[in-house]
Amino acid sequence: MNKLQPPDWAEPKGYANGVMARGSLIFVGGQIGWNAKQEFESDDFIVQTRQALLNIAAVLKAAGAGPEHMVRMTWYVVDRVEYVARLKELGGAYREVMGKNFPAMTCVEVSGLVEERARVEIEVTAVLPD
Repeated sequence: MNKLQPPDWAEPKGYANGVMARGSLIFVGGQIGWNAKQEFESDDFIVQTRQALLNIAAVLKAAGAGPEHMVRMTWYVVDRVEYVARLKELGGAYREVMGKNFPAMTCVEVSGLVEERARVEIEVTAVLPD
């Protein structure tokens, strides 16, 4: 995987502006902050985000991949203000689960998610090299 960074742009923090990769594509459907039994253990944003990331890591592992193979993440959050206010905690939870693997990312505030208790939903595209 090669990160794409125009030479005159400021370095992004916690994500990549673009990624180029070759191999088998893995598409991880939107993961929310419930456990493998589809039960929420908390309504806290950071706890749910950590669980969603663990869920993503489990799906990647099922494909023989890991966080280092992620090329794109799309985050859907129900509260942009909370997301921004808790970035430091969020970064810690992210690095704990995903390490220092920062794909191209997009974050969008939405009015709600299908599961009413969900505070975040994250989908991932990964590439497992040939």
